[in-house]
Amino acid sequence: MLASRGYRVIGVDIDEGKVAAVNRGEAPIYEPGLEELLRRGLEEGNLHATTSYGGLSGADVVFITVGTPARSDGGINLSYVYSAARGVARALSAGSRPYPVVAVKSTVVPGTSRRVARIVEEESGLRLGRDFGVASNPEFLREGRAVEDTLHPSRVVVGGVDEKAGEVLEGFWRGFYREVGRVPPILRVTAETAEMIKYASNAFLAMKISYANTLARICEKIPGCDVAEVVKGMGLDPRINPSFLGAGLGYGGSCFPKDVKALVAYARSLCAEPRLLEAVDWVNETQVAHAADRLEEILGGLQGRTIAVLGAAFKPDTDDVRESRALALARLLAERGARVRIHDPNPRALENARRALGGVAEYAATIEEALRGADAAVVATEWSHYRSLQPETYTRLMKTPIVLDARRVYDPEAMRRAGVRLYAAGRGDQP
Repeated sequence: MLASRGYRVIGVDIDEGKVAAVNRGEAPIYEPGLEELLRRGLEEGNLHATTSYGGLSGADVVFITVGTPARSDGGINLSYVYSAARGVARALSAGSRPYPVVAVKSTVVPGTSRRVARIVEEESGLRLGRDFGVASNPEFLREGRAVEDTLHPSRVVVGGVDEKAGEVLEGFWRGFYREVGRVPPILRVTAETAEMIKYASNAFLAMKISYANTLARICEKIPGCDVAEVVKGMGLDPRINPSFLGAGLGYGGSCFPKDVKALVAYARSLCAEPRLLEAVDWVNETQVAHAADRLEEILGGLQGRTIAVLGAAFKPDTDDVRESRALALARLLAERGARVRIHDPNPRALENARRALGGVAEYAATIEEALRGADAAVVATEWSHYRSLQPETYTRLMKTPIVLDARRVYDPEAMRRAGVRLYAAGRGDQP
């Protein structure tokens, strides 16, 4: 994004394959609009990727955006952040800029950016607040909408470890967004507060999803009750808002599952009892089993049954299958004796599913291949490809047209009229 707007950008990664792909104009991940921006930056000479930190020596701002994977106890592994900080420190020690700022965009627990500042001081011999600055600058991007969210963020959070770093970074983003056409609210806070804002935001959105799924389980027991109407009525209250109140298989991806667990582990390390967050995680972890139980009850058993799982990516418009609820469901159905076929309209997502599950499932190149002869189908990802399917597609191809609409994409009445037995998440009085 920055390179496409005329900023000179150097990307550093230890993965030589990714570096080579970026320099060829190939985005290493699928994101609508990303490859076009990447190629524009390369064509205009504003972007270059490398495996060497040396190119950062003349940088005004260095963003640390490395991963923070989960540890076995649920906490996060910060080794990549600290390794990056050491590499940046070596580059800055040979730098020419008067006051470079290191901005930590990775999702990290409070205190991490301050630790990064100490590492840079120790490794470079430079002094924080005099020779360089450090700030926390978390991102709030949705996968599948990252380009849009970068251009039109709801807010920018800047937490300076030192005061000057906060001023420099705020000025940087104000300048960028003035060029875009709108400067979003910019919140200046301490580094620890900025780091906590990121976790608090993701955990709250995850809580809304788990709350909706808790309501859905209750509504399924009540004839005539529909969780979609319940949350619609709730969401009209401006204090609640309808966003992230969709019932389904739960949340997945690289952020929410990891971040909720990390915040739980961090709170425990402080001797704070995160009971609500533990419940949010428990609901999400058991939601897939709930869906499998429903299928088993509907079919009178799963042994030997053929189940089509429609969707592999954890959400539409991405190829990301990390913590995908669809893959978790496929794995559980297979463990219970079902023959599972997975389809995804994104070939990269389907290939990622194949790498993740191996021989656990079959992988269908087309929707027709996935549905043909199936005993039941599960809409596991709300791709528009599935939303636009006609009911007759199910009745024509399936052995028994039974559909578990785990993402609430269909009109139950239209499906019923066409002869499809539709079981929608959170809807009581099923067919």
